[in-house]
Amino acid sequence: MPGRAGMPPITGVLETGLYVDDLARARDFYERVLGLEPMVADTRFCAYNAGPASVLLLFTRGGTLEPVELDGGTIPPHDGHGPLHYALAIPAGSVEAWQAHLTGQGVTIESRVDWGGGGISLYFRDPDANLVELATPGLWLNY
Repeated sequence: MPGRAGMPPITGVLETGLYVDDLARARDFYERVLGLEPMVADTRFCAYNAGPASVLLLFTRGGTLEPVELDGGTIPPHDGHGPLHYALAIPAGSVEAWQAHLTGQGVTIESRVDWGGGGISLYFRDPDANLVELATPGLWLNY
């Protein structure tokens, strides 16, 4: 990935974290509706494989306000509030299948955007009102 001269490179966004009020409800949505598979989970979080080198983390809101001590070091406290936005990559040509699947799961699609570069995005909400986007290639210059 290009960067400023002399700076070490960034190779991608590895984790995206969301904060949810009810982890069991959120897990049901992400596993049933989006088909994500948990990699690791406990009472305060769940980590999902969201594609190559990409992890979606769900944290119980308020459940990460204290540091977490691990054998290898400490995870500092963090939290978030309000509806957030993120996008998941989907293959070109799968938009109609996703629309049918989401509708069949009772998910309301708020918007569909046909981007100038050929990409298409579907927007809908998770149970915590976070804005989920499913996007095909052509949305960005690098995707």
